[in-house]
This record gives sequence, C-alpha cells and structure tokens, in this order.
Amino acid sequence: MTHISEQFNLEGKVAIITGSSKGIGKAIAKGLAQNGAQVIISSRNQEACNEVVKEFIAEGLKAIGIACHIGKEEQRKDLVDKTVEAFGRIDILVNNAAINPVFGPIEDVDPVIFDKIIDVNVKAPWSLSNLVLPHLKENKNGSIINIASVEALTPGLGLGLYSTSKAAILMLSKNQAKEWGKYGIRVNAICPGLIKTKFSSALWQNEKILGKVEKALPTGRMGMPEEMVGLACLLASNAGNYMTGGVYAADGGYMIAG
Repeated sequence: MTHISEQFNLEGKVAIITGSSKGIGKAIAKGLAQNGAQVIISSRNQEACNEVVKEFIAEGLKAIGIACHIGKEEQRKDLVDKTVEAFGRIDILVNNAAINPVFGPIEDVDPVIFDKIIDVNVKAPWSLSNLVLPHLKENKNGSIINIASVEALTPGLGLGLYSTSKAAILMLSKNQAKEWGKYGIRVNAICPGLIKTKFSSALWQNEKILGKVEKALPTGRMGMPEEMVGLACLLASNAGNYMTGGVYAADGGYMIAG
C-alpha cells in the first residue's frame, strides 16, 4: 500500500475546473494545484482567469487560464482542445460553473430563463464530460466531480429551478459513474450547503435568512469555499479510488437540521 500522502498526490495530472475564477471553483483549483496538479482556470472572462493564474503561479503552482462560456458548445470544445494542446492530457474534470438568475416562486420564471438554467447547469456539464471522455479513457484513471448543491437533496425557498437543475446533476453523475466505470473513470457529486461566495450573496447578505440558517445548522455558521477542498482532493485522487457514483454533502449539517 502506498503512503496516504502519496495517494493524494496529483503530480503530472491535468485538471479542468469550470467557473474557477472565484468562489468554490477557485478554492478547489488551488487545492488540486497544491497537491501537484496542473490546473486550467476557466470562466467567461479571460482577464479574471489571468488574475487567478498570476496569483497561483506566484505561489509556485502550475496553472493556465482558458476563458469559456460554459453554455456554448464551440467554447466547450475549444476549452478541451486548448487543454490538450497545452498539457497533452486530461485526468480530472470539475463541473462547477452554474447560474441562478432568479429568486422567487417557480411559476413566475420566464421560459427563456428556464432554458438558460437547464442549458448552463445541466446540459453544459453533460456535454463537457462527453468531450473529455476520450481523454479520460486514454489513461484508464479519470475523475469527474460534479458540483451540485444541498438544494438538489431537499427543497429550499425561492430556488426551485436551480434545485431542479442540481437534482438532475445527481442523476447525471450516477449514470456517468455506472456507464463509464469500465473505462476506469469515477464520477461523484458534491453538494455544498450555504457557502460564503459572491454566487450565494443574495442569501447570506439577507440577515433574516442568514440568521435562520445559522440557528438551524449544527455548526452554527455558513461555510467557506476552502471547506469544499478536502472532499474534492479526495475524489480527484487515488485516495478516492473506490468512490464512484457517490453524493457527498458538505453542508455544516444542513441535511439533518430539520
């Protein structure tokens, strides 16, 4: 048996993390890079990607930035092609980019917004996973991590379509795990709870909502992006070799808060 620290080692591995110019995506990208991976920082804005890359390189980490609007097929293909061009391989894909443009009752959502949510939150991770599949097959040891949400496990308030899209991600992950296991590919989903990011600011900046959440949670507080990193490093590395098709909550106890 290899030493546990060796099992977490990602030296020589290449990881694409979508939506990684900030928040959970950036934290996970940094964690993977600190464990030795070469990471691709990706978000819609090239300048935002470059900023993160600069920061990572200053810390001695290996990173490049490739802008990609995750909702556009051409740009998804471009992201994969440029990654292979730069590093010659892909080992890890973290589908983290997502949108939540509405907060309110499900019946009030414009059909155009519905399509947009499904496009970015469900179709894009499905498509990007398909695009990296041939590259993961090559090495017979790939890991896909789909970032879902506790909203996928239990309905919150005012996030109905976001919840629906994230629930779809759980079933997508399980099907990918079941169908692609024979290629040496593992697929798992992480369900963060309320994490302090710009993405969730509408929730935690509302003192009433925050107070309610903090009172209900066993941990008594919301989480930080860095608190998602350990789980991602486990699922990305050989330390998590026997873990596939799993759904893991990192939610401060939200699911048992009741």
